[in-house]
Amino acid sequence: MLIHPEVFDAETLAQNIRKVPHWPKQGILFHDITPILQDPKHFRLLVDLLVYRYMSEKIDVVAGLDARGFIIGAALAYQLNVGFVPIRKKGKLPFDTVSESYALEYGEACVEIHTDAVKPGARVLLVDDLVATGGTMQAGINLIRRLDAEVVEAVSVLEFSDLPGGQLIREAGVPLFSLCQSEGDMAPEA
Repeated sequence: MLIHPEVFDAETLAQNIRKVPHWPKQGILFHDITPILQDPKHFRLLVDLLVYRYMSEKIDVVAGLDARGFIIGAALAYQLNVGFVPIRKKGKLPFDTVSESYALEYGEACVEIHTDAVKPGARVLLVDDLVATGGTMQAGINLIRRLDAEVVEAVSVLEFSDLPGGQLIREAGVPLFSLCQSEGDMAPEA
């Protein structure tokens, strides 16, 4: 049975995001959603809030970004009774892929999707844990579009309101829904 969204609000989730200073490199304050995933009530709340949002939408497949997007996306796809597609870091998928490079706050990366992951015209919900600079999410959008599918909406647990990622995604013509908003704090001096 789904937890109705009026029972708990997204603030409950925001309070359970752990902040890890200087990870993965000096100066970065990493926002870690694993405490939400570890608590069955909070994990159910997270998934159920998204199920309520999308249960009346026509979604053909949920695509999750490596790696926490897999956890949320797979649970959401199961509840919506649609397929799940992983968008993985370069070199992790065993079949023919298309790839997209992008910049991170602290470096560069590349993600890939199988060439047969979504059918042309499919309506895809793209999921990740957070949006900061928007590079990972934008790379996922580009991959899905290269397969001639439509990104219905991008969804994240957390969006940093003071960083450009959310705005860049919206400017690319993709709605973005984030359960929580925060400022992308820098890690305190060590």
